[in-house]
Amino acid sequence: MQENELYKTNINWFPGHMTKALRMMEKEIKIVDAIIYVLDSRAPFSCVNPKLNSLVNGKPIIYILNKADLANEALNKEWLAYFNSKQNAKCVMLSSVESGSTKIIESAVKEMLKPKIEKYKNKNISINLRAMVIGVPNSGKSTLINNLCGKAKAITGNKPGVTKGKQWVKIASGLEILDTPGTLWPAFDNNIVAHHLAYIGSIKEEVLDIPTLSLDFINDVNRIDENILKNRYKIDFDKSNTALEILEKICVARGYKLKGDELDYDRGAYALINDFKQTKLGRITLEKVSDIKLLTKKDRVQK
Repeated sequence: MQENELYKTNINWFPGHMTKALRMMEKEIKIVDAIIYVLDSRAPFSCVNPKLNSLVNGKPIIYILNKADLANEALNKEWLAYFNSKQNAKCVMLSSVESGSTKIIESAVKEMLKPKIEKYKNKNISINLRAMVIGVPNSGKSTLINNLCGKAKAITGNKPGVTKGKQWVKIASGLEILDTPGTLWPAFDNNIVAHHLAYIGSIKEEVLDIPTLSLDFINDVNRIDENILKNRYKIDFDKSNTALEILEKICVARGYKLKGDELDYDRGAYALINDFKQTKLGRITLEKVSDIKLLTKKDRVQK
């Protein structure tokens, strides 16, 4: 196994159902009052799909910093302030797996749509508000909807691509929610964004080279804090060590070996990425507001 240069590998995943999903969303956006934009708090900016942005068309947006319990608390507040500063938008922070945590969303939707509600109220006309839930794969959209409903109405799964079609869900308080498939963009032009989405599980593992991805992840995590990997795996290294050498140390520390005492790089790589997803490395946020210029720069390595 050879170590690649950081971000040398292209990452893309855009199955056919995503094209259909975008067309469906473009059609349904015309009949909704607001957008509920679900973001993974560990990589909030990378979860903002520019392809979806073009569909929003001036509708009020409620940004949801979901999985906030998995991300760095200080950076959660930083991103909350950033998205709250956007025009015609409101941001709330939560963990959709916690019972009752999503009640704040209903209040946020009604707050954003207060002018419309008041207009119809003055005319003694009852209205049913509609909101479309959008986001990248595995951001927790369906779990959030089930929490809102208090029951399992939307299909969920801890992997990307579970929701394949649209699902309208009626909320008892007069709010209808449209669940939509997680959707990426046809091609990434920023390697940092592509890798962040891969780390958080928005890209199907089957299309990824996990061993190589794990080396990129090691470099990224070490830029955040070198003690994260040292503390988790009880290993020692310094700046002279390559990501491959650090992965080898993890394999040795965990006893990941094949026949003939050869290190099991694949097992070590998958364990490392899964440890991040399961918060066993601690509460990590991969990006800061100050990183936005880097995250929007077109630096895609071409084949």
